[in-house]
Amino acid sequence: MSPFCRFATAVLLCALGASHVGAQPLNTPAPSIYSCTDAKGRRITSDRPIPECHDREHRLLNADGSLRNILPPAMTPTERAEKEARELQAAQARANQQEATRRQRNLVLRFPTQAAHDAARNMALDDVQQSIRISQRRLTTLAQERLVLDKEAAELAGKNLPLKLRQQINANDAAAQAQKDLVQSQTQESARLTGLFDAELAVLKRLWAGEAPGSTGGEPARVR
Repeated sequence: MSPFCRFATAVLLCALGASHVGAQPLNTPAPSIYSCTDAKGRRITSDRPIPECHDREHRLLNADGSLRNILPPAMTPTERAEKEARELQAAQARANQQEATRRQRNLVLRFPTQAAHDAARNMALDDVQQSIRISQRRLTTLAQERLVLDKEAAELAGKNLPLKLRQQINANDAAAQAQKDLVQSQTQESARLTGLFDAELAVLKRLWAGEAPGSTGGEPARVR
């Protein structure tokens, strides 16, 4: 290529490059102007938030002086803590609502009819009642054994009871008390389960009637 051609080519490329650059849009953000009136009544403007007006609203202006936005005063530490507490409480409420919805959907899938729920109730309570019956039978046996021990002790009235007999009486008393405690505990468990099943059934009846899951309140926790 001759020197003239190389020069002409370079000129053409420069012209094309300049045209391309000139056609690029300018993405420079529009400047912001902050304006406020401080505690002394002075009007202050700046290109950034104004420290003297941290507790006052800022007017955010465009370059031509028109109003773009109004920024509220900065929150105090107490206000910020209260806002965070409200947001945390609202987030917890949303999480609780979502959990209630999920659990109630599972509940109505698990128990599509009252017959299914009644069967689960009977199964749970039967286990408890069976434990109570076993303890009651054991108490009957211990009472019979105690009659024999008491008879032996009566025959030795006025004498020191042998060590073995005293140990047998003490063991019988301890075993009987343990069974009584177990019966009391299982009776309380039966009442607790009955209350849970009753509350659960109340929720299910509303769900079966067509209420949306999550709108009937929290479904009681179940302990298996």
